[in-house]
Amino acid sequence: MMKVLYYIVILIAALVPGKHALHMFQQNRYELRRYTSWVSDNIEGGAKRAIIPALIITAVAFACMGLSVEHVLLFCLVIATALAVILILRERKATYIKPLVYSDRVKRQMVVMLVLYLLLQFWLLYRFRRFNLWAMLALSYFGPWLLIYPMALITAPVEKQVNEGFVRDAKRILREHDDLIRIGITGSYGKTTTKNIMGAILSEQYNTLITPASYNTPMGITRTIREYLKPIHRIFVCEMGAGHVGDITYLMEFIKPEIGAVTSIGPQHLSTFGSQENITKEKMQMIELLPENGFGVLNADNDFIREYTVKSPVKTATYALHHPADYTAENIVYSIHGMKFTVVHKDERIELETHLLGELNVLNILCAIAVARHLEISWDVIRRGVKNMKQVEHRLEQRLINGRMFIDDAFNSNPSGSAMALDVLSMMPGKRVVVTPGMIELGEQQDSINREFGAMMKGRADEVILVGSHQTEPILEGLRLSGFDMDHVTTVDRVKDAFDIVYQITTGEDTILLENDLPDAFNR
Repeated sequence: MMKVLYYIVILIAALVPGKHALHMFQQNRYELRRYTSWVSDNIEGGAKRAIIPALIITAVAFACMGLSVEHVLLFCLVIATALAVILILRERKATYIKPLVYSDRVKRQMVVMLVLYLLLQFWLLYRFRRFNLWAMLALSYFGPWLLIYPMALITAPVEKQVNEGFVRDAKRILREHDDLIRIGITGSYGKTTTKNIMGAILSEQYNTLITPASYNTPMGITRTIREYLKPIHRIFVCEMGAGHVGDITYLMEFIKPEIGAVTSIGPQHLSTFGSQENITKEKMQMIELLPENGFGVLNADNDFIREYTVKSPVKTATYALHHPADYTAENIVYSIHGMKFTVVHKDERIELETHLLGELNVLNILCAIAVARHLEISWDVIRRGVKNMKQVEHRLEQRLINGRMFIDDAFNSNPSGSAMALDVLSMMPGKRVVVTPGMIELGEQQDSINREFGAMMKGRADEVILVGSHQTEPILEGLRLSGFDMDHVTTVDRVKDAFDIVYQITTGEDTILLENDLPDAFNR
């Protein structure tokens, strides 16, 4: 009976570590290579957290060496029960930036993890030796992190078949919409905002569907088509993300857009692409794989795009603020209500106003305008769309929270966007506060980019609050090197702690910039 009770208790003790392991696997996009890299980067912190329970288990194990197996079982039961209670209570109090999403895929993974865990524990229990009892206890605490590997290998064929079935169905639906105007958007950054802006403008004249949120992966796009695309839609604006060589090529064959836009190219996902050259070539597949009668839109302010020679006869248009282009803007004026600016296209000069903020959003609007004019949408319709469009969530979004004015730029910060966010902050009244955990997924350049980010804060911010002592070390170094007053720099472990400080040091007259919001897997 005690053996069965012990078996149940160690199963309960494994629930929280199992959830954490699946959570991190999900945040690493279900990729074993990314998960392994994350484990490698975080193993030191995990070891520190595990050292106390590991020492307790080891000490008690040595103390029980002379006891019978039955007495060892009793001690193990007590420790396992205490461990289970502590883990569950701690989990009930935990908060997550991006909680685990219990998708069908995760549910299948949970079942396989549970079966693997039960088989291992049952084998150890069946042997019923003194060492095996301690091994069962250790497996409940550490085992789930290792079981991710066999689970991923076992479920991979199933997930592949499921996904391929969904993709086939999405392709069938697209074939049935033969008059649908398909627009693809990609870029290292700016693509989601540009997609939303483009959708707002085009929707003034056409029934338009855009991929929601950041649904830019094959399965996110597939879900959009299967669940949201209807016969009434005339235009489909599809955001296409890429983390590896071949991703854009695959999506272009899948969606077959006739219009494509590249908003930017930079070092984002450099660690998975391998080189900047690979990133540039892959992103530019958006233009080079368009049909000959298609239309491409390119950001001429981006060095990598401007210097690239397109290997396709497709017609293109460019937009920029600081370089010659087909669509440019001037007389940009900021206010707490948004921006006013003048679009310049050939001999035309059109004054627009919007609730959005920042030069980056002017560029995004210019990209959308280039597509709209290609589709022969009038300037009056464009003006109305630009004026009425809502602020894009978490992208230089002005928000009043508890009497404080925030500029929420919390989504997936990048080098260009963070620089523009600081420029916007510098134009705001009152005390200017930056809250940031820094930028990630920038490969070998990550530290230098974050160091430069820290240096740029001098003269643009009055207070800096860094979230996560480990990943913000380069920012701290950049602040010091720039001569920033370090008495006005604070480092905290959690976003909640940062907000507590913000409300202590600011009033309703001040402005707080929230720059990036790392998922739990990277916030350390």
